[in-house]
Amino acid sequence: MSLKKSIILIVIILLIDQISKVYIKVNFTLKESIEVFSWFEVFFIENDGMAWGTKISDFVSFVSDRTAKVILTLFRVIAIFGIAYWLHNAIRKKESKILITAISLIFAGALGNIIDSVFYGVLFNESLFNQVAVFMPEEGGYDNLLHGKVVDMIHLPIYNDILPKWMPFVGGKHFTFFEPVFNIADMAISTGFLMLIVFNKRAFSKRN
Repeated sequence: MSLKKSIILIVIILLIDQISKVYIKVNFTLKESIEVFSWFEVFFIENDGMAWGTKISDFVSFVSDRTAKVILTLFRVIAIFGIAYWLHNAIRKKESKILITAISLIFAGALGNIIDSVFYGVLFNESLFNQVAVFMPEEGGYDNLLHGKVVDMIHLPIYNDILPKWMPFVGGKHFTFFEPVFNIADMAISTGFLMLIVFNKRAFSKRN
């Protein structure tokens, strides 16, 4: 897989990711949802932490949320340079198409979420339950550089019902699968890692 094809894939994913996020941000109030199918809905939330809203300060109590946010964003920026080097090295060595595709997906997804974390606080005002955000508001954004929140909107409640009573421990309780809300960038990252796991031998073989 050539550098040109890798760049095209990355650009396409970034465009879809950012266009979907900006559209949701300027058209949806916070936690507004639209059901597309019984198992799929567009549900707008914002995530200022790690995966599924986890924060560094949840594990290190003496670090404030704002300091932890900057640390996390800077870590993501450093990580993206590492992924970029990995991708460049794989292309230069003419590694397998699966490996290069997987790294490209991971890179695009990571970069997509970094854009939110670095810039969205400056580019948009606050999304509230009764307020749709505005792009480049006159009064300024909702926070400083590096303090942006990641926009999530894809929710797949494939199962959302009461579990059968015969099931031990959880029978009769309400259960939702899949509960987390995510975005296109998250999908790209997950797909890339899944490719590396499922096609491990082929990915790390130079045979195309």
